Order: sequence, then structure tokens, then C-alpha cells
Amino acid sequence: MRISVGMDIAKDIHWVAAIDGDGLIHIDRKVENTPRAIADLIEELRALGGTVRIGLDVVAASPGSSRPCWPRPASLWFMCRVWPINRARQGTVGGENKSDPRDARTIADQVRTRTDLRTIEPAAELDLEIRLLVSRRRDLVDAQTQRLARMHDLLTSIFPGLERSLDLTTKGPLQLLTRYVTPAELREAGRKRILRHLKAGGTIPRAEHLADRALEAAAEQTLAVPAERMSARLIRELATEALAAKTRLAEIDRELEALLQGHPDAALIRSLPGMGAVLTAELIAEAGDLSRSADALAAAAGIAPSPASPARCVSSDAPRAATTASNGSSPSPASARSASPTAALSTPVNGARANATIRPSSLWPGAASTSCGPSCKPALPSRPTSKLPLDERIRLPSPRG
Repeated sequence: MRISVGMDIAKDIHWVAAIDGDGLIHIDRKVENTPRAIADLIEELRALGGTVRIGLDVVAASPGSSRPCWPRPASLWFMCRVWPINRARQGTVGGENKSDPRDARTIADQVRTRTDLRTIEPAAELDLEIRLLVSRRRDLVDAQTQRLARMHDLLTSIFPGLERSLDLTTKGPLQLLTRYVTPAELREAGRKRILRHLKAGGTIPRAEHLADRALEAAAEQTLAVPAERMSARLIRELATEALAAKTRLAEIDRELEALLQGHPDAALIRSLPGMGAVLTAELIAEAGDLSRSADALAAAAGIAPSPASPARCVSSDAPRAATTASNGSSPSPASARSASPTAALSTPVNGARANATIRPSSLWPGAASTSCGPSCKPALPSRPTSKLPLDERIRLPSPRG
């Protein structure tokens, strides 16, 4: 007998549903996220006999959060994506009402009926270390981006000239802002003190040029703005944090470089053009085992379309034609053309002509504005005009005698 188990993973309490090949439910209860509770569930599944196949809702939590508590190889693990689970649940009675028990039973049924689910293999220690470091590096980069944006905002509010002359992504400007921020501070310090402070931060290229630019900006601004002291204090704090973050990012990059030296797939990935240590580590963290199929690797690399949002093209005139046909009225020529199978293909030129707005710009019959380009044609007159010469159709006011 084969037992199919669905687990709706959560932080504190999981919900587990176990069914057999006929869909009969044997287990349907909550399990606390503790080693003791999971060990009791293992014994209960073993008592059922047969092969145990377990499906996890991997978006709710990482599969690695619960797997270490399970013996190996006690069962087969499968990855169940959220969007097919939601669609399968909606096809049942009351399936639109989402709950943990419903999700667990739906996952178990997916494991029972489907044979194309991806098997979750135990991750190697090296892969987990790379994944953790990549995740930590991503957090630091996101926080650094927010920190630098805040520094630009604060510096613009009190010293716009200095903000324009500094590149806050480099070490030198950040070292300068850890002490000297306002124009008065820069003028009072002078060039020698500024250079001494910059050299105290380590090797900074073109430190003299940076000091000269800061002093030039300070000489241009002689006014102090409101809340300048508090803004300068915050900028110093953010500059210190930014320097520490840059140092930590450099350390993580060196750790990733060392870990990639022992990874079996790193040399192959880095042989590709443009793949450095960071991109290689990110690909390994996202893709995992490179023995997966080409489609799975393309999806992990972000170059495959998501099946949850298929591409489709909907004509804006087609629903209008269907609506007018259902109401019994005659469709418009535009909608009839879009609904007809022999309608002309849409091209950029035809689209420009269809969207062009004809605007009368004078009193001349049939005149139209040419502002939309040479593809515009004069609007057809609503009434048929006579074939009289142009001078006879124009009635000019006679001059007063």
C-alpha cells in the first residue's frame, strides 16, 4: 500500500493529511513543529505500512526546516507548488475557502495522482552554506541601497553642492562623511585635516582631489539651513554603517570565493562569459543540483515564463463585437473587422492610423490637422459637397465701402 502525505508547513504548527491509493483519509491532524511531535507522526506513518510519499508546500516555508527531524531514507519527498494546489482546491466543494486542513488534503491528493512532481533531494553541506551566504549578502545589499538613498536625501536637504560632487558607492566619500558634513565643518577643518581623516580610513584613491572638491563646494555655500545639525548627525551615522556594510560585503565575497573552490559545478559555471564568483554562487543557491532538466534550470535562472501567468493577446474590439451581437444590434465597422477572420493584420503603421485623431483646424471644407504625421488623412465630410470651384464655395465677407 502506498501512503500519500500532504503537509501544510507553518512556523509553529503543521497540518498533515495522509491518504491511501483509494483516497481514504488515514491521518488528518495538526502536528507541532517540535522533534517529539514529528517523531510521533513518523511512528504513526510507519504503522500504516507501505511506501510513504510526502509532499510539501514549499512556499510556506523552506523544506529544510522540517526535514532534519525525519530519518533518512524514511520516505520520498516531493515539492508541490502553490498555484496548482490552489487551483486543485478550488475544484472541490467549498474549495474557495482556504484553510490549512484543505491545503494539506489537496497536497496529499496531488502526491497520490501526479507523477511529475519534483523530488526533493537532501542538500549538501556546501550548497547550504553557499545558499545562506548568498541570502545574507542579498539582505546587506538591499539595506545598503536603502541607506545610501537616505543619505542622498539628507545631504541634498542641507548641502546640495557636496551631494552632487560625491559618489556614495565608493569608500572615499563615505569616509569623509563620517566626520565632515556641513560647509562650516569643511571650511573649519581645512585641507590638511581632511586629508589626514581620509588617509586614516585606509587606501583611498585620489584623496587630494576629493578634498579639493569638498572644499570648493563648502566655499560656494555660506548659509546654514534649519535642522542642519541633526541632519549632519544622521548622515555621519549612516556613513559609518555604510562603511561597515561594505566591509562585510567584501568579506562575504571572499568567503563565497573560497567555498566555490570546492564546489563540483563552480568551474563549469564560471567558464560561462560574465559569470563571476557572486553570480555563480547565486545560481547555485537558486538552482541547486545542475543535474536537473534544462527547463528547470531555465526557470531557476529566471529566463523561463511562469506557468501561472501565460501570455495571451486579447483584442480590445472583440468583446465589444460580441456584446453588440448578443444585444441584437449591428456591430460597428471596427468591431466587425476585428471579429472577421479576414481582418487585416495589425501593424505599427495601421495602428498609428487607427489611433490618430483628426482635428479640424480651419474653416476649409475637409481640412484636418497634420500634427499627427503624414499618415493622417482628412476626415470625410459628413455631407456630400458640390463640385463647384473652390472660389465659388468660399464666401468671403465683402469689404466695407
